[in-house]
Amino acid sequence: MRCPKCGFMDDKVLESRAAREGAAMRRRRLCLSCGQRFTTFEEVLREGLRVVKRDGSREEFSRQKLIGGILRACEKRPVSMNQIEALADRVTDETERENEDEVTTEAIGEKVMRELESLDEVAYVRFASVYKRFADVGQFLNAIHQIAKPKDTPGKI
Repeated sequence: MRCPKCGFMDDKVLESRAAREGAAMRRRRLCLSCGQRFTTFEEVLREGLRVVKRDGSREEFSRQKLIGGILRACEKRPVSMNQIEALADRVTDETERENEDEVTTEAIGEKVMRELESLDEVAYVRFASVYKRFADVGQFLNAIHQIAKPKDTPGKI
């Protein structure tokens, strides 16, 4: 592993532990040249899952793109990076379990919206506005009314 500070190729692993609920390995390393400490992650490369976009084009599924979209929706909201990564892990794991070769952007978007609705309602509306391509204020209001509806409580009719 190349040191991010000096570029030296020899390092020592100080600590290893499972990360992302066992889907990755986190390693703390020490550069043997400059003494810089840095963290790396190892994860299994899952080949083959492709995303079918709205225009019919296909590209490889990217967890980083998923996190990017969630980050934009959660910008300036009280949502930690750990919560965002956990959400991305749940969506990624569910998507890979349910789909062998291809998955649509719609299926991924629905999973993200379901997760965001319970995490942060403002982030949910932001994500939904891009995902569902809101064209006017009325669509925003409908989304807000949907999440603002009082939940059914036991014993009430």
